[in-house]
Amino acid sequence: MASITKIGFWGYPDPDIVKKVKKDYPSAEWIDLDIDFYYPKTNILPESYCKIIRNIIDNTIHLKPDLIVAPIGKDKCDSGWFASRILMDMGFNVIQTIYEKLEPKRELKISTSNLPLYDKITMITADIITPVEHSITQIPAEFGFWGVPPNDLEILRLFPDTTHVYGWTRCVEAGTPADLELEMFVDENVPTVFYAQAFCAKAQLAKYLADKYNGLYIDIDDYASNSIKAKVEAFLRLS
Repeated sequence: MASITKIGFWGYPDPDIVKKVKKDYPSAEWIDLDIDFYYPKTNILPESYCKIIRNIIDNTIHLKPDLIVAPIGKDKCDSGWFASRILMDMGFNVIQTIYEKLEPKRELKISTSNLPLYDKITMITADIITPVEHSITQIPAEFGFWGVPPNDLEILRLFPDTTHVYGWTRCVEAGTPADLELEMFVDENVPTVFYAQAFCAKAQLAKYLADKYNGLYIDIDDYASNSIKAKVEAFLRLS
């Protein structure tokens, strides 16, 4: 069997499978294929499609990981399932995982901390493969950010440190990525921006919850336009 030196993953893979793969290949580098590494487009997927899924395909083609650990259930999305099948069809070594447990939930520390929102989101995603024990200060929510980690992480820098994390990203910190009840939870009366990646099915939830809680719904295809940034800044300033 060929040497495994690069392992790609996306979403929140089954922790037991991650543990086994790390044991089998302790020296391998893990690469989060969700992230935009600015590789040239492969045009394998339609242009009008979720940028995160396009990142997965484009990154895989350019980085050529030896093994891919691919969530395909409610813990990710159907598009993740389709992407895994496409990559398998193209000859990549893919382990499909489904992790839909709702208990036990881990204690939320990062989502409700005083860290900058950018740091909150990136720390939560970094902990997926290499968990770290965090000792940080908890604060009441003055604002909220609901959704998945955006392709354009820089938009998170618009938010004050008193912003709590909600949506799928909070579910990831809790260790229950398929927990729809937790995903739909927000603190009422906390001004919240409900974010969805353009062409993502979660836009359905984002728009519904934004209307229900008088929040701001935004969807971004690739990178945030000046118009979107201004809309977010105005919402935060006037709330």
